[in-house]
Amino acid sequence: MNSRLASLGALLGLFAVAALGAAVNYSLAKKVAVPGAGGWDYVSVDEAGRRVYISHATQVDVLDADSLALVGTIPNTPGVHGIAIASEFGRGYISAGRADAVVPFDLKTLKPLAEIKVGKKPDAIIYEPFTKRIYVMNGDSNNITVLNAADGAPAGTINLGGGPEFAVSDGRGSLYVNLEEQNETLRIDVNTLKVKDRWALAPCATPTSLALDKENHRLFVGCRSHHFAVLSADTGKLVFTAPIGERVDAGAFDSTTRLAYVSTGDGKVFVFHQDSPDAYSLVQEIATHPGSKTMGYDPKTRNVIVPSSDNGAMQVLVFSTNP
Repeated sequence: MNSRLASLGALLGLFAVAALGAAVNYSLAKKVAVPGAGGWDYVSVDEAGRRVYISHATQVDVLDADSLALVGTIPNTPGVHGIAIASEFGRGYISAGRADAVVPFDLKTLKPLAEIKVGKKPDAIIYEPFTKRIYVMNGDSNNITVLNAADGAPAGTINLGGGPEFAVSDGRGSLYVNLEEQNETLRIDVNTLKVKDRWALAPCATPTSLALDKENHRLFVGCRSHHFAVLSADTGKLVFTAPIGERVDAGAFDSTTRLAYVSTGDGKVFVFHQDSPDAYSLVQEIATHPGSKTMGYDPKTRNVIVPSSDNGAMQVLVFSTNP
């Protein structure tokens, strides 16, 4: 797609959301039954590969992102938390919190490869495209293990001074990560593997979810003090806050529609529209299910994907704006 068409598409997306205003209207489109038991954690959407990876206790459930059919399961991932996708290397990486390990797997076959030992209680995990590395957030080691995405070889360790939660990359040399107990968001130089900045978040506390607007250099932080916070990714300045629900755990931002999403454990996904880089309007509270604190977002379909347990029934709830 040439740059003129891409710009036109972005403008049309902006006009569509502006026209809708407060009428952004997500509704439950589908329930997908999933076998197994136990809790849920991060949802990762492989937009290019059209798959959805869902952390599920000791396994990863894999859905087709378009049909939403269950297409596979990756077993033997005890205490699974997150899934990182390195498409250019045909690999995914799963953090297994109870094994203090990362489990690589083949994206085509879903076959697990030899596990890699990391720090204590690995939690969130992301692929960082600038360095082509995997960054593993070790919650009980207060550090990040860095692996080469091509083969899983160790590439370094970043000491943080606190347990990391989620992280995002700007793709230009900076990695941002929340420290939950320190009430901070850090900026890390991925070239040197050193912490460059530490930004306090008061009045926000206990930051968990994190998303990024790369164009406007804004970070979206979900805090368990019931705050949605927006920071400058350049200076760390807090530019906006708004109230949200209990136990926020995941977030997303769509650069086309200018919508930011945060999911909370009291059964809601809060949807904010970016009116300007420093101003936001709440346009919808999607009712999900109590206890469903995580979510995934598919930019292609604009579906919001929420794992859920209802009276013991394991299912994935899919919310859509399509009629």
